[in-house]
Amino acid sequence: MAWDRNQLAARAAKELQDGMYVNLGIGIPTLVANYIPEGVTVTLQSENGMLGIGPFPTEDQVDPDLINAGKQTISELPHSAYFDSATSFAMIRGGKIAMAILGAMEVSEKGDLANWMIPGKLVKGMGGAMDLVAGVKRVVVVMDHTNKAGESKVLRECTLPLTGKAVVDRIITNLGVLDVGHKGLHIVELADGVTEAELRAATEATIVD
Repeated sequence: MAWDRNQLAARAAKELQDGMYVNLGIGIPTLVANYIPEGVTVTLQSENGMLGIGPFPTEDQVDPDLINAGKQTISELPHSAYFDSATSFAMIRGGKIAMAILGAMEVSEKGDLANWMIPGKLVKGMGGAMDLVAGVKRVVVVMDHTNKAGESKVLRECTLPLTGKAVVDRIITNLGVLDVGHKGLHIVELADGVTEAELRAATEATIVD
């Protein structure tokens, strides 16, 4: 047993606190908008120039002109605001965004993040990831614990080009939740039906408790 994509997004949504301004990365993090806890008001930011993003639209609500930074169609809210990319990045670089929830290809035990390219493969580019990890107050990564070959993506050292060094605070995977500490990773929570032994066996990085 392990969390599926929607359960991962729902667990990541528990990181949200009332009043926060939050950026959601492409992939699983975009699903977090569908699981904002009741009674919690957060403002979601997209680096292509939008503040106040609603849940994913149903088929009859889709507006092809309304997209997020990952080119997915999104919905707006009564208080949504639109602006240029320069203003959006001024928010990020100016420390106005409290948290970024991002996907990852690899994370190291020191909190290093690799999430923007695989050498030799065609990619869209880094987008706002490097600015986000440098400018926001807290970085939460949401990803599968292992790759398709069953190899750990939670490593002692990242092998792919880095997005940022020592930038990740919390890692949420389909197997559980880990916090980045000074000497390694700390287990915070196990996914439903996952044992601590299974989590440790799937993790190359150092787990200190």
